[in-house]
Amino acid sequence: MMRFAAVIGLLVVMAASGATAAAGDGMGKHEVSQEQFDILVGQCRYSDTGKAKCREAAKEMYRVGKTDHNLDCRTYSGVTVCGTLRLGKAERACVRESEAKGLPFRRAEVECYALV
Repeated sequence: MMRFAAVIGLLVVMAASGATAAAGDGMGKHEVSQEQFDILVGQCRYSDTGKAKCREAAKEMYRVGKTDHNLDCRTYSGVTVCGTLRLGKAERACVRESEAKGLPFRRAEVECYALV
Protein backbone atom coordinates (compact mmCIF):
# COMPACT_ATOMS: atom_id res chain seq x y z
CA MET A 1 0.00 0.00 0.00
CA MET A 2 2.83 2.40 0.85
CA ARG A 3 4.50 1.60 -2.47
CA PHE A 4 1.26 2.43 -4.30
CA ALA A 5 1.04 5.75 -2.44
CA ALA A 6 4.65 6.54 -3.36
CA VAL A 7 3.95 5.90 -7.06
CA ILE A 8 0.83 8.10 -6.95
CA GLY A 9 2.85 10.83 -5.23
CA LEU A 10 5.51 10.67 -7.92
CA LEU A 11 2.90 10.95 -10.66
CA VAL A 12 1.36 14.00 -8.97
CA VAL A 13 4.77 15.68 -8.74
CA MET A 14 5.49 14.87 -12.39
CA ALA A 15 2.15 16.24 -13.52
CA ALA A 16 2.70 19.44 -11.56
CA SER A 17 6.16 19.89 -13.05
CA GLY A 18 5.07 19.25 -16.63
CA ALA A 19 7.12 16.07 -16.96
CA THR A 20 6.23 13.43 -19.48
CA ALA A 21 5.18 10.06 -18.10
CA ALA A 22 8.20 8.44 -19.70
CA ALA A 23 10.53 10.63 -17.65
CA GLY A 24 9.37 8.93 -14.47
CA ASP A 25 10.40 5.42 -15.45
CA GLY A 26 12.61 5.02 -12.38
CA MET A 27 15.76 4.71 -14.48
CA GLY A 28 17.19 8.17 -13.86
CA LYS A 29 17.29 10.59 -16.74
CA HIS A 30 15.06 9.73 -19.66
CA GLU A 31 17.00 8.91 -22.84
CA VAL A 32 16.23 10.86 -26.02
CA SER A 33 18.10 11.54 -29.25
CA GLN A 34 20.32 14.61 -29.62
CA GLU A 35 17.69 16.17 -31.88
CA GLN A 36 14.91 15.52 -29.34
CA PHE A 37 17.09 16.88 -26.52
CA ASP A 38 17.83 20.04 -28.50
CA ILE A 39 14.10 20.53 -29.11
CA LEU A 40 13.21 19.97 -25.44
CA VAL A 41 15.78 22.53 -24.30
CA GLY A 42 15.19 24.93 -27.21
CA GLN A 43 11.41 25.05 -26.81
CA CYS A 44 11.98 26.75 -23.46
CA ARG A 45 12.58 30.02 -25.31
CA TYR A 46 8.80 30.18 -25.71
CA SER A 47 8.05 29.32 -22.08
CA ASP A 48 5.71 31.74 -20.35
CA THR A 49 6.40 30.03 -17.01
CA GLY A 50 10.16 30.69 -16.76
CA LYS A 51 12.73 30.08 -19.48
CA ALA A 52 15.69 29.27 -17.21
CA LYS A 53 13.62 26.99 -14.99
CA CYS A 54 12.29 25.20 -18.08
CA ARG A 55 15.80 24.61 -19.47
CA GLU A 56 17.07 23.39 -16.10
CA ALA A 57 14.17 20.95 -15.78
CA ALA A 58 14.74 19.61 -19.30
CA LYS A 59 18.45 19.07 -18.65
CA GLU A 60 17.68 17.32 -15.35
CA MET A 61 15.03 15.02 -16.83
CA TYR A 62 16.59 14.05 -20.17
CA ARG A 63 19.93 12.78 -21.44
CA VAL A 64 21.20 12.19 -24.96
CA GLY A 65 21.10 8.57 -26.07
CA LYS A 66 18.80 6.70 -28.39
CA THR A 67 15.69 8.16 -30.00
CA ASP A 68 12.51 7.87 -27.96
CA HIS A 69 9.89 6.98 -30.54
CA ASN A 70 7.14 7.44 -27.92
CA LEU A 71 8.05 11.04 -27.08
CA ASP A 72 5.23 13.29 -28.23
CA CYS A 73 6.90 15.69 -30.69
CA ARG A 74 4.88 17.84 -33.09
CA THR A 75 5.42 20.74 -35.48
CA TYR A 76 2.92 23.44 -36.36
CA SER A 77 3.55 26.80 -38.01
CA GLY A 78 7.27 26.02 -38.17
CA VAL A 79 7.56 25.45 -34.40
CA THR A 80 8.56 22.00 -33.10
CA VAL A 81 7.99 20.99 -29.49
CA CYS A 82 8.21 17.72 -27.58
CA GLY A 83 6.61 16.44 -24.41
CA THR A 84 4.10 18.12 -22.17
CA LEU A 85 3.93 21.90 -22.49
CA ARG A 86 3.45 24.01 -19.38
CA LEU A 87 1.14 26.78 -20.49
CA GLY A 88 0.70 30.08 -18.71
CA LYS A 89 -2.69 31.67 -18.09
CA ALA A 90 -2.71 33.71 -21.32
CA GLU A 91 -1.61 30.68 -23.34
CA ARG A 92 -4.38 28.51 -21.89
CA ALA A 93 -6.92 31.21 -22.74
CA CYS A 94 -5.52 31.34 -26.26
CA VAL A 95 -5.91 27.56 -26.62
CA ARG A 96 -9.55 27.69 -25.47
CA GLU A 97 -10.32 30.54 -27.88
CA SER A 98 -8.55 28.83 -30.79
CA GLU A 99 -10.37 25.55 -30.14
CA ALA A 100 -13.69 27.42 -30.04
CA LYS A 101 -12.85 28.73 -33.51
CA GLY A 102 -12.24 25.19 -34.77
CA LEU A 103 -8.48 24.77 -34.45
CA PRO A 104 -7.46 21.28 -33.23
CA PHE A 105 -6.13 21.24 -29.64
CA ARG A 106 -2.62 20.04 -30.51
CA ARG A 107 -2.12 22.81 -33.06
CA ALA A 108 -3.65 25.46 -30.80
CA GLU A 109 -1.41 24.33 -27.93
CA VAL A 110 1.79 24.68 -29.95
CA GLU A 111 0.84 27.94 -31.64
CA CYS A 112 -0.34 29.57 -28.42
CA TYR A 113 2.78 28.35 -26.58
CA ALA A 114 5.05 29.85 -29.22
CA LEU A 115 3.17 32.98 -30.22
CA VAL A 116 1.45 34.32 -27.08
